[in-house]
Amino acid sequence: MSVALSANPFTVRCHFHGDLSFFLPTERRGKAITKILREKTSVKDAIESCGVPHPEVDLISCNDVPVSFEYCLVADTTVDVHGVVGSPAKPGEGLQQRRVTKFVADGHLAKLTRDLRLFGFDVLYSPNASDSSLAATCSDDRALLTRDRRLLMHKIIRHGYCPRSHDPNEQILEVLRRFDLAGLIAPYTRCLQCNGLLVQVNKAQVIDQLEPLTKIYYEDFRRCPDCGRIYWRGSHFEKLQARIERTRISLPASATSAKGATE
Repeated sequence: MSVALSANPFTVRCHFHGDLSFFLPTERRGKAITKILREKTSVKDAIESCGVPHPEVDLISCNDVPVSFEYCLVADTTVDVHGVVGSPAKPGEGLQQRRVTKFVADGHLAKLTRDLRLFGFDVLYSPNASDSSLAATCSDDRALLTRDRRLLMHKIIRHGYCPRSHDPNEQILEVLRRFDLAGLIAPYTRCLQCNGLLVQVNKAQVIDQLEPLTKIYYEDFRRCPDCGRIYWRGSHFEKLQARIERTRISLPASATSAKGATE
């Protein structure tokens, strides 16, 4: 079916601020992206046609007036688009929930998944999950983590983030900053393998599953009730602890109290 076009095409100039330039071609960063439109178009569609996924957008201003994703463009308009980190949105203007504590990670983010679990966060992960199943798993309290911007544009995705760096050490910092998680870090509380919550167990309960030297030198154990994996403060513990402390130091003070967190 043909689409009726407007007799009077109009111009939309989109300006992307802060780290949203990550999604733009190098030669277009810092410059307005001009679109010539011939029919009524939602500002969300116009923004995503430039390559920027909607979960990354916290504030949209059309001719200096804050608008929602549903706002329709029908005439010449200047659109300013801001991301979440460093957003200038005033109370009530922000389009994104600042804090989300549960995640779904795509198959390319295995190391990030493990790191987030190490820090105590709930992350669902299946290396072979399809895009449709990843999108379906997301909900109002679970954000999608992926470097696939097209997947992040899926209309049912409410919360999400695309790590800018390929380095897992940088990715964990990015996610903790984006979702304001500095005050909620709870290391060694979640199974790195299956995401289950660990429980304290007596040595006698697990002794038949331990290696001979582990039986001799360690007394404090936790076990995952879901997969049965056992954890203790082995020779690698000091390195993990040092890394956790370096990460804490690199994060800004939490802007939101733990009481206001999404559980």
